[in-house]
Amino acid sequence: MLCGDSELAEGSIWEAAEHAGSEGLANLTAIVDVNRLGQRGPTRHGWDTGAYARRFGAFGWHTIEIDGHDPGQIDFALGDARNTRRRPTVILAKTRKGEGVLEVENREGAHGKALKDPDKAVQELGGPRSVRVEVQRPEVDAAPFRFAGDGMKLPSYQVGEQVATRTAYGAALAALGSARGDVVALDGEVADSTKTETFAKEHPERFFEMYIAEQQLVAAAVGLQVRGWKPYAATFAAFLTRAHDFIRMAGVSGADIRLVGSHAGVAIGEDGPSQMGLEDLAMMRTVHGSTVLYPCDANQTAALIAEMADLEGVSYLRTTRGDTPVIYPPGERFTVGGSRVLRHTPGDRATIVAAGVTVHEALAAADDLQADGIPVGVIDLYSIKPVDTAVLAEAATTTGNLITVEDHRAEGGLGDAVLDAVSELGPRVVKLAVTDLPGSATPREQLADARIDRHAIADAVKRLL
Repeated sequence: MLCGDSELAEGSIWEAAEHAGSEGLANLTAIVDVNRLGQRGPTRHGWDTGAYARRFGAFGWHTIEIDGHDPGQIDFALGDARNTRRRPTVILAKTRKGEGVLEVENREGAHGKALKDPDKAVQELGGPRSVRVEVQRPEVDAAPFRFAGDGMKLPSYQVGEQVATRTAYGAALAALGSARGDVVALDGEVADSTKTETFAKEHPERFFEMYIAEQQLVAAAVGLQVRGWKPYAATFAAFLTRAHDFIRMAGVSGADIRLVGSHAGVAIGEDGPSQMGLEDLAMMRTVHGSTVLYPCDANQTAALIAEMADLEGVSYLRTTRGDTPVIYPPGERFTVGGSRVLRHTPGDRATIVAAGVTVHEALAAADDLQADGIPVGVIDLYSIKPVDTAVLAEAATTTGNLITVEDHRAEGGLGDAVLDAVSELGPRVVKLAVTDLPGSATPREQLADARIDRHAIADAVKRLL
Protein backbone atom coordinates (compact mmCIF):
# COMPACT_ATOMS: atom_id res chain seq x y z
CA MET A 1 0.00 0.00 0.00
CA LEU A 2 1.43 3.38 -1.05
CA CYS A 3 0.13 6.82 -0.05
CA GLY A 4 1.31 10.38 0.31
CA ASP A 5 1.66 12.41 3.48
CA SER A 6 -1.22 14.71 2.47
CA GLU A 7 -3.55 11.70 2.47
CA LEU A 8 -2.81 11.11 6.14
CA ALA A 9 -5.25 13.90 6.94
CA GLU A 10 -8.04 11.62 5.62
CA GLY A 11 -10.18 10.05 8.32
CA SER A 12 -10.55 6.91 6.20
CA ILE A 13 -6.78 6.31 6.42
CA TRP A 14 -7.01 6.13 10.20
CA GLU A 15 -10.12 3.96 10.03
CA ALA A 16 -8.04 1.52 7.99
CA ALA A 17 -5.03 1.90 10.29
CA GLU A 18 -7.11 1.08 13.37
CA HIS A 19 -8.66 -1.98 11.73
CA ALA A 20 -5.30 -3.28 10.49
CA GLY A 21 -3.63 -2.71 13.85
CA SER A 22 -6.36 -4.34 15.91
CA GLU A 23 -6.44 -7.36 13.58
CA GLY A 24 -2.63 -7.69 13.60
CA LEU A 25 -2.31 -7.79 9.80
CA ALA A 26 1.38 -8.65 9.58
CA ASN A 27 1.14 -9.14 5.82
CA LEU A 28 0.29 -5.46 5.30
CA THR A 29 3.01 -2.87 4.68
CA ALA A 30 2.18 0.78 4.05
CA ILE A 31 4.74 3.08 2.44
CA VAL A 32 4.18 6.80 3.04
CA ASP A 33 5.94 9.30 0.79
CA VAL A 34 6.65 12.12 3.26
CA ASN A 35 7.69 14.84 0.83
CA ARG A 36 6.44 17.83 2.87
CA LEU A 37 4.38 19.42 0.11
CA GLY A 38 0.73 18.96 -0.76
CA GLN A 39 -1.09 20.46 -3.73
CA ARG A 40 -1.35 24.03 -2.46
CA GLY A 41 1.42 24.19 0.12
CA PRO A 42 3.09 22.40 3.06
CA THR A 43 1.43 19.42 4.70
CA ARG A 44 0.39 19.44 8.35
CA HIS A 45 3.57 17.88 9.76
CA GLY A 46 6.02 18.57 6.96
CA TRP A 47 9.06 16.29 7.23
CA ASP A 48 8.33 15.32 10.84
CA THR A 49 8.17 11.56 10.27
CA GLY A 50 8.18 11.10 14.04
CA ALA A 51 4.75 12.74 14.28
CA TYR A 52 3.35 10.21 11.82
CA ALA A 53 5.17 7.36 13.55
CA ARG A 54 3.55 8.20 16.89
CA ARG A 55 0.11 8.12 15.31
CA PHE A 56 0.61 4.80 13.55
CA GLY A 57 2.27 3.41 16.66
CA ALA A 58 -0.81 4.29 18.69
CA PHE A 59 -2.78 1.89 16.48
CA GLY A 60 -0.28 -0.91 17.03
CA TRP A 61 1.78 -0.56 13.85
CA HIS A 62 5.50 -1.24 13.56
CA THR A 63 7.02 2.01 12.27
CA ILE A 64 10.22 2.54 10.25
CA GLU A 65 11.55 6.02 9.39
CA ILE A 66 13.97 6.24 6.47
CA ASP A 67 15.51 8.50 3.85
CA GLY A 68 13.37 7.67 0.83
CA HIS A 69 16.21 8.44 -1.57
CA ASP A 70 18.64 5.93 -0.02
CA PRO A 71 18.39 2.48 -1.70
CA GLY A 72 20.17 0.85 1.23
CA GLN A 73 17.66 2.17 3.76
CA ILE A 74 14.78 1.20 1.48
CA ASP A 75 16.10 -2.36 1.20
CA PHE A 76 16.54 -2.61 4.97
CA ALA A 77 13.02 -1.29 5.62
CA LEU A 78 11.39 -3.76 3.26
CA GLY A 79 13.29 -6.62 4.85
CA ASP A 80 12.35 -5.46 8.35
CA ALA A 81 8.70 -5.24 7.31
CA ARG A 82 8.77 -8.75 5.88
CA ASN A 83 10.16 -10.16 9.11
CA THR A 84 7.71 -8.33 11.40
CA ARG A 85 5.13 -10.58 13.06
CA ARG A 86 1.66 -10.01 14.50
CA ARG A 87 1.28 -6.38 13.39
CA PRO A 88 1.33 -4.28 10.22
CA THR A 89 4.28 -2.09 9.24
CA VAL A 90 4.47 1.45 7.94
CA ILE A 91 7.58 2.76 6.21
CA LEU A 92 7.75 6.54 6.54
CA ALA A 93 10.05 7.64 3.72
CA LYS A 94 11.27 11.24 3.86
CA THR A 95 11.66 12.52 0.30
CA ARG A 96 12.01 15.76 -1.63
CA LYS A 97 9.21 16.42 -4.07
CA GLY A 98 10.53 16.73 -7.62
CA GLU A 99 13.96 15.38 -6.62
CA GLY A 100 16.56 15.88 -9.35
CA VAL A 101 14.81 18.62 -11.33
CA LEU A 102 15.95 22.05 -10.14
CA GLU A 103 12.88 23.85 -11.50
CA VAL A 104 10.46 21.99 -9.20
CA GLU A 105 12.54 20.26 -6.50
CA ASN A 106 11.04 21.00 -3.06
CA ARG A 107 9.25 24.03 -4.47
CA GLU A 108 5.76 25.18 -3.50
CA GLY A 109 3.26 25.95 -6.24
CA ALA A 110 4.66 23.44 -8.73
CA HIS A 111 2.13 20.64 -8.17
CA GLY A 112 0.36 19.52 -11.34
CA LYS A 113 1.93 22.20 -13.54
CA ALA A 114 3.79 21.61 -16.78
CA LEU A 115 7.54 22.18 -16.79
CA LYS A 116 8.75 25.33 -18.52
CA ASP A 117 11.80 23.49 -19.89
CA PRO A 118 11.08 19.72 -20.05
CA ASP A 119 14.20 18.98 -22.12
CA LYS A 120 16.42 20.43 -19.39
CA ALA A 121 14.59 18.33 -16.80
CA VAL A 122 15.24 15.17 -18.82
CA GLN A 123 18.95 16.02 -18.97
CA GLU A 124 19.04 16.68 -15.21
CA LEU A 125 17.58 13.23 -14.65
CA GLY A 126 20.31 11.60 -16.72
CA GLY A 127 19.11 12.11 -20.27
CA PRO A 128 16.96 9.80 -22.41
CA ARG A 129 17.29 6.22 -21.18
CA SER A 130 15.54 2.89 -21.62
CA VAL A 131 15.67 1.58 -18.08
CA ARG A 132 13.38 -1.33 -17.31
CA VAL A 133 12.99 -2.69 -13.80
CA GLU A 134 11.66 -6.23 -13.58
CA VAL A 135 9.63 -6.93 -10.46
CA GLN A 136 8.24 -10.13 -9.09
CA ARG A 137 4.68 -10.52 -10.24
CA PRO A 138 1.96 -11.66 -7.81
CA GLU A 139 0.56 -15.16 -8.18
CA VAL A 140 -2.46 -14.53 -10.35
CA ASP A 141 -3.45 -18.21 -10.52
CA ALA A 142 -3.67 -18.71 -6.76
CA ALA A 143 -7.19 -19.95 -6.00
CA PRO A 144 -8.73 -18.50 -2.82
CA PHE A 145 -10.18 -20.84 -0.22
CA ARG A 146 -13.86 -21.67 -0.63
CA PHE A 147 -16.41 -22.94 1.86
CA ALA A 148 -18.75 -25.75 0.94
CA GLY A 149 -22.34 -25.15 -0.17
CA ASP A 150 -25.29 -27.46 0.25
CA GLY A 151 -28.08 -26.17 -1.99
CA MET A 152 -30.32 -23.12 -1.95
CA LYS A 153 -33.29 -23.00 0.41
CA LEU A 154 -34.47 -19.45 0.84
CA PRO A 155 -36.75 -18.57 3.75
CA SER A 156 -40.46 -18.50 2.91
CA TYR A 157 -43.30 -16.57 4.45
CA GLN A 158 -47.04 -17.03 4.13
CA VAL A 159 -49.20 -14.38 2.52
CA GLY A 160 -50.71 -12.23 5.25
CA GLU A 161 -47.85 -12.61 7.73
CA GLN A 162 -46.32 -9.46 9.16
CA VAL A 163 -42.53 -9.56 8.57
CA ALA A 164 -39.95 -6.79 8.32
CA THR A 165 -37.95 -6.85 5.10
CA ARG A 166 -34.75 -6.39 7.15
CA THR A 167 -35.58 -9.66 8.94
CA ALA A 168 -36.04 -11.39 5.60
CA TYR A 169 -32.70 -9.99 4.44
CA GLY A 170 -30.87 -11.57 7.37
CA ALA A 171 -32.54 -14.95 6.91
CA ALA A 172 -32.07 -14.91 3.14
CA LEU A 173 -28.40 -13.98 3.40
CA ALA A 174 -27.79 -16.80 5.87
CA ALA A 175 -29.50 -19.23 3.49
CA LEU A 176 -27.47 -17.89 0.58
CA GLY A 177 -24.31 -18.38 2.63
CA SER A 178 -25.24 -22.01 3.24
CA ALA A 179 -25.81 -22.54 -0.48
CA ARG A 180 -22.76 -20.66 -1.72
CA GLY A 181 -19.33 -20.84 -0.17
CA ASP A 182 -18.21 -17.59 -1.79
CA VAL A 183 -20.69 -15.34 0.04
CA VAL A 184 -19.35 -13.14 2.86
CA ALA A 185 -21.06 -10.48 4.98
CA LEU A 186 -19.87 -7.21 6.50
CA ASP A 187 -21.66 -4.89 8.91
CA GLY A 188 -21.04 -1.52 10.55
CA GLU A 189 -21.72 -2.47 14.19
CA VAL A 190 -25.50 -2.57 13.71
CA ALA A 191 -25.90 -6.24 12.82
CA ASP A 192 -28.65 -6.66 15.41
CA SER A 193 -30.64 -3.96 13.61
CA THR A 194 -29.80 -4.74 9.99
CA LYS A 195 -30.26 -8.45 10.86
CA THR A 196 -26.88 -9.39 9.39
CA GLU A 197 -26.45 -11.11 12.77
CA THR A 198 -28.45 -14.07 11.39
CA PHE A 199 -25.65 -14.68 8.89
CA ALA A 200 -23.00 -14.04 11.54
CA LYS A 201 -24.43 -16.73 13.82
CA GLU A 202 -24.60 -19.36 11.07
CA HIS A 203 -21.35 -18.44 9.29
CA PRO A 204 -19.11 -16.67 11.83
CA GLU A 205 -15.98 -17.42 9.83
CA ARG A 206 -17.38 -15.36 6.93
CA PHE A 207 -18.68 -12.39 8.90
CA PHE A 208 -16.62 -9.20 9.22
CA GLU A 209 -17.43 -6.60 11.88
CA MET A 210 -16.28 -3.24 10.54
CA TYR A 211 -17.62 -1.18 13.46
CA ILE A 212 -18.71 2.42 12.83
CA ALA A 213 -16.35 2.92 9.91
CA GLU A 214 -18.60 2.96 6.86
CA GLN A 215 -15.87 3.97 4.43
CA GLN A 216 -13.85 0.92 5.39
CA LEU A 217 -17.02 -1.17 5.28
CA VAL A 218 -17.25 -0.41 1.56
CA ALA A 219 -13.49 -0.50 1.00
CA ALA A 220 -13.22 -3.96 2.56
CA ALA A 221 -16.11 -5.19 0.42
CA VAL A 222 -14.27 -3.98 -2.68
CA GLY A 223 -11.11 -5.78 -1.55
CA LEU A 224 -12.97 -9.01 -0.87
CA GLN A 225 -14.55 -9.05 -4.32
CA VAL A 226 -11.12 -8.57 -5.89
CA ARG A 227 -10.19 -11.90 -4.29
CA GLY A 228 -13.25 -13.60 -5.74
CA TRP A 229 -15.73 -13.38 -2.86
CA LYS A 230 -19.34 -12.18 -3.04
CA PRO A 231 -19.58 -9.48 -0.34
CA TYR A 232 -22.83 -8.14 1.14
CA ALA A 233 -22.24 -5.04 3.28
CA ALA A 234 -25.00 -3.61 5.48
CA THR A 235 -25.63 -0.63 7.71
CA PHE A 236 -28.36 1.97 8.19
CA ALA A 237 -29.26 3.58 4.86
CA ALA A 238 -28.52 7.01 6.36
CA PHE A 239 -25.00 5.98 7.35
CA LEU A 240 -24.05 4.86 3.84
CA THR A 241 -23.95 8.54 2.90
CA ARG A 242 -20.71 8.73 4.89
CA ALA A 243 -19.16 6.29 2.42
CA HIS A 244 -20.42 7.90 -0.77
CA ASP A 245 -16.98 8.57 -2.25
CA PHE A 246 -15.97 4.95 -1.71
CA ILE A 247 -19.22 3.77 -3.32
CA ARG A 248 -18.69 6.15 -6.22
CA MET A 249 -15.14 4.90 -6.73
CA ALA A 250 -16.34 1.29 -6.53
CA GLY A 251 -18.55 2.11 -9.51
CA VAL A 252 -15.66 3.80 -11.32
CA SER A 253 -13.48 0.75 -10.64
CA GLY A 254 -16.08 -1.73 -11.89
CA ALA A 255 -16.25 -3.47 -8.52
CA ASP A 256 -19.02 -6.01 -7.87
CA ILE A 257 -20.32 -5.30 -4.38
CA ARG A 258 -23.73 -5.60 -2.72
CA LEU A 259 -24.90 -2.96 -0.26
CA VAL A 260 -27.95 -3.15 1.99
CA GLY A 261 -29.39 -0.08 3.73
CA SER A 262 -31.85 -0.63 6.57
CA HIS A 263 -33.96 1.80 8.62
CA ALA A 264 -34.92 3.75 5.54
CA GLY A 265 -37.36 6.63 5.43
CA VAL A 266 -39.73 8.19 7.94
CA ALA A 267 -41.26 4.75 8.51
CA ILE A 268 -38.58 4.03 11.11
CA GLY A 269 -40.70 6.15 13.46
CA GLU A 270 -39.48 7.62 16.72
CA ASP A 271 -35.71 7.70 16.05
CA GLY A 272 -35.97 11.00 14.22
CA PRO A 273 -34.41 12.46 11.06
CA SER A 274 -30.76 11.79 11.90
CA GLN A 275 -31.40 8.06 11.53
CA MET A 276 -33.75 8.20 8.53
CA GLY A 277 -32.30 7.29 5.16
CA LEU A 278 -34.06 9.81 2.93
CA GLU A 279 -31.35 10.43 0.33
CA ASP A 280 -30.03 6.91 -0.32
CA LEU A 281 -32.03 6.08 -3.47
CA ALA A 282 -30.83 9.28 -5.15
CA MET A 283 -27.25 8.64 -4.06
CA MET A 284 -27.22 5.07 -5.33
CA ARG A 285 -29.01 5.80 -8.60
CA THR A 286 -26.23 8.19 -9.62
CA VAL A 287 -23.46 5.59 -9.19
CA HIS A 288 -22.12 4.37 -12.52
CA GLY A 289 -23.54 0.98 -13.49
CA SER A 290 -25.49 0.60 -10.25
CA THR A 291 -28.59 -1.46 -9.50
CA VAL A 292 -31.13 -0.14 -6.96
CA LEU A 293 -33.79 -2.40 -5.44
CA TYR A 294 -36.52 -1.67 -2.90
CA PRO A 295 -38.66 -4.69 -1.90
CA CYS A 296 -42.01 -4.35 -0.17
CA ASP A 297 -42.36 -7.75 1.48
CA ALA A 298 -40.31 -10.60 2.95
CA ASN A 299 -40.56 -13.09 0.06
CA GLN A 300 -39.66 -10.41 -2.47
CA THR A 301 -36.68 -9.44 -0.32
CA ALA A 302 -35.41 -13.01 -0.11
CA ALA A 303 -35.69 -13.47 -3.87
CA LEU A 304 -33.86 -10.22 -4.62
CA ILE A 305 -31.05 -11.00 -2.16
CA ALA A 306 -30.39 -14.20 -4.10
CA GLU A 307 -30.69 -12.32 -7.39
CA MET A 308 -28.01 -9.84 -6.30
CA ALA A 309 -25.36 -12.52 -5.86
CA ASP A 310 -24.39 -12.55 -9.53
CA LEU A 311 -25.04 -8.93 -10.43
CA GLU A 312 -22.19 -6.91 -11.87
CA GLY A 313 -21.30 -3.50 -10.48
CA VAL A 314 -22.57 -1.81 -7.32
CA SER A 315 -25.99 -3.10 -6.28
CA TYR A 316 -28.09 -1.69 -3.46
CA LEU A 317 -31.13 -3.06 -1.64
CA ARG A 318 -33.19 -0.93 0.74
CA THR A 319 -34.98 -2.55 3.67
CA THR A 320 -37.71 -1.41 6.07
CA ARG A 321 -37.47 -1.42 9.86
CA GLY A 322 -41.06 -2.30 10.78
CA ASP A 323 -43.19 -5.32 9.94
CA THR A 324 -45.10 -5.16 6.66
CA PRO A 325 -47.68 -7.58 5.21
CA VAL A 326 -46.46 -10.43 3.00
CA ILE A 327 -48.31 -10.02 -0.30
CA TYR A 328 -46.35 -12.34 -2.59
CA PRO A 329 -46.38 -16.14 -2.29
CA PRO A 330 -43.14 -17.99 -1.52
CA GLY A 331 -40.96 -18.98 -4.44
CA GLU A 332 -41.97 -16.18 -6.79
CA ARG A 333 -39.10 -14.77 -8.83
CA PHE A 334 -38.36 -11.07 -9.15
CA THR A 335 -35.97 -10.05 -11.89
CA VAL A 336 -33.82 -6.95 -11.85
CA GLY A 337 -35.48 -4.33 -14.03
CA GLY A 338 -38.95 -5.73 -13.41
CA SER A 339 -42.07 -4.64 -11.58
CA ARG A 340 -45.43 -6.03 -10.47
CA VAL A 341 -48.83 -4.74 -11.53
CA LEU A 342 -50.90 -5.28 -8.39
CA ARG A 343 -54.12 -3.51 -9.45
CA HIS A 344 -55.38 -2.98 -12.98
CA THR A 345 -58.70 -2.64 -14.78
CA PRO A 346 -59.50 -1.32 -18.25
CA GLY A 347 -61.30 1.57 -16.59
CA ASP A 348 -58.38 2.79 -14.44
CA ARG A 349 -58.32 6.57 -14.29
CA ALA A 350 -54.81 6.80 -12.81
CA THR A 351 -51.91 4.59 -11.80
CA ILE A 352 -50.12 4.72 -8.44
CA VAL A 353 -46.45 3.77 -8.61
CA ALA A 354 -44.86 2.81 -5.30
CA ALA A 355 -42.04 0.75 -3.77
CA GLY A 356 -41.22 -0.65 -0.36
CA VAL A 357 -43.41 0.53 2.48
CA THR A 358 -45.53 2.77 0.25
CA VAL A 359 -46.76 -0.22 -1.78
CA HIS A 360 -49.00 -1.15 1.13
CA GLU A 361 -50.24 2.43 1.44
CA ALA A 362 -50.94 2.50 -2.30
CA LEU A 363 -52.97 -0.73 -2.13
CA ALA A 364 -55.00 0.64 0.77
CA ALA A 365 -55.57 3.90 -1.10
CA ALA A 366 -56.68 1.97 -4.19
CA ASP A 367 -59.26 0.11 -2.10
CA ASP A 368 -60.57 3.39 -0.66
CA LEU A 369 -60.77 4.96 -4.10
CA GLN A 370 -62.53 1.93 -5.54
CA ALA A 371 -65.16 2.28 -2.82
CA ASP A 372 -65.64 5.87 -4.02
CA GLY A 373 -66.08 4.71 -7.61
CA ILE A 374 -62.58 5.71 -8.77
CA PRO A 375 -60.67 2.71 -10.17
CA VAL A 376 -56.87 3.10 -10.14
CA GLY A 377 -53.96 0.83 -10.96
CA VAL A 378 -51.06 0.07 -8.62
CA ILE A 379 -47.52 -0.79 -9.70
CA ASP A 380 -44.89 -2.17 -7.33
CA LEU A 381 -41.73 -0.68 -8.84
CA TYR A 382 -39.33 -2.73 -6.73
CA SER A 383 -36.51 -2.16 -9.26
CA ILE A 384 -35.72 1.56 -9.05
CA LYS A 385 -32.72 1.19 -11.36
CA PRO A 386 -33.13 -0.14 -13.95
CA VAL A 387 -36.86 0.58 -14.10
CA ASP A 388 -39.50 -1.37 -15.97
CA THR A 389 -39.91 1.16 -18.75
CA ALA A 390 -42.40 -0.94 -20.70
CA VAL A 391 -44.89 -1.27 -17.83
CA LEU A 392 -44.56 2.41 -16.92
CA ALA A 393 -45.05 3.45 -20.54
CA GLU A 394 -48.20 1.37 -20.81
CA ALA A 395 -49.61 2.92 -17.64
CA ALA A 396 -48.69 6.39 -18.86
CA THR A 397 -50.44 5.95 -22.19
CA THR A 398 -53.55 4.11 -20.96
CA THR A 399 -54.40 6.23 -17.91
CA GLY A 400 -52.41 9.39 -18.64
CA ASN A 401 -52.13 10.04 -14.91
CA LEU A 402 -49.34 8.74 -12.67
CA ILE A 403 -48.95 9.28 -8.94
CA THR A 404 -45.57 8.27 -7.53
CA VAL A 405 -45.24 7.81 -3.78
CA GLU A 406 -42.00 7.16 -1.91
CA ASP A 407 -40.61 7.28 1.62
CA HIS A 408 -37.68 9.37 0.39
CA ARG A 409 -36.88 12.92 -0.59
CA ALA A 410 -38.56 14.17 -3.75
CA GLU A 411 -35.22 14.64 -5.49
CA GLY A 412 -33.57 11.74 -7.26
CA GLY A 413 -35.64 8.82 -6.00
CA LEU A 414 -38.52 6.73 -7.35
CA GLY A 415 -40.46 9.72 -8.66
CA ASP A 416 -37.58 10.98 -10.74
CA ALA A 417 -36.88 7.45 -12.00
CA VAL A 418 -40.48 7.26 -13.26
CA LEU A 419 -40.27 10.73 -14.83
CA ASP A 420 -37.09 9.76 -16.64
CA ALA A 421 -38.88 6.76 -18.11
CA VAL A 422 -42.13 8.42 -19.27
CA SER A 423 -41.38 12.12 -19.76
CA GLU A 424 -41.46 11.88 -23.56
CA LEU A 425 -44.90 10.27 -23.44
CA GLY A 426 -46.43 13.34 -21.82
CA PRO A 427 -48.50 11.94 -18.93
CA ARG A 428 -49.40 14.01 -15.90
CA VAL A 429 -47.16 12.94 -13.03
CA VAL A 430 -47.65 13.87 -9.38
CA LYS A 431 -44.80 13.07 -7.00
CA LEU A 432 -45.55 12.35 -3.35
CA ALA A 433 -42.42 12.28 -1.19
CA VAL A 434 -40.95 13.53 2.08
CA THR A 435 -40.54 17.29 1.74
CA ASP A 436 -40.39 18.59 5.33
CA LEU A 437 -38.03 17.76 8.20
CA PRO A 438 -39.55 14.83 10.12
CA GLY A 439 -39.82 14.82 13.88
CA SER A 440 -40.18 11.95 16.34
CA ALA A 441 -43.46 10.03 16.10
CA THR A 442 -44.87 6.59 15.42
CA PRO A 443 -44.38 5.15 11.92
CA ARG A 444 -48.07 5.63 11.14
CA GLU A 445 -47.92 9.25 12.28
CA GLN A 446 -44.75 9.83 10.29
CA LEU A 447 -46.28 8.55 7.05
CA ALA A 448 -49.35 10.73 7.59
CA ASP A 449 -47.29 13.80 8.47
CA ALA A 450 -45.12 13.34 5.37
CA ARG A 451 -48.27 13.04 3.26
CA ILE A 452 -47.36 9.65 1.82
CA ASP A 453 -49.96 7.48 3.57
CA ARG A 454 -53.15 5.97 2.11
CA HIS A 455 -55.21 9.08 2.77
CA ALA A 456 -52.70 11.44 1.17
CA ILE A 457 -52.45 9.19 -1.88
CA ALA A 458 -56.23 9.06 -2.29
CA ASP A 459 -56.43 12.83 -1.93
CA ALA A 460 -53.71 13.29 -4.56
CA VAL A 461 -55.60 11.09 -7.03
CA LYS A 462 -58.81 13.05 -6.50
CA ARG A 463 -57.04 16.38 -6.96
CA LEU A 464 -55.40 15.14 -10.14
CA LEU A 465 -58.69 13.98 -11.57
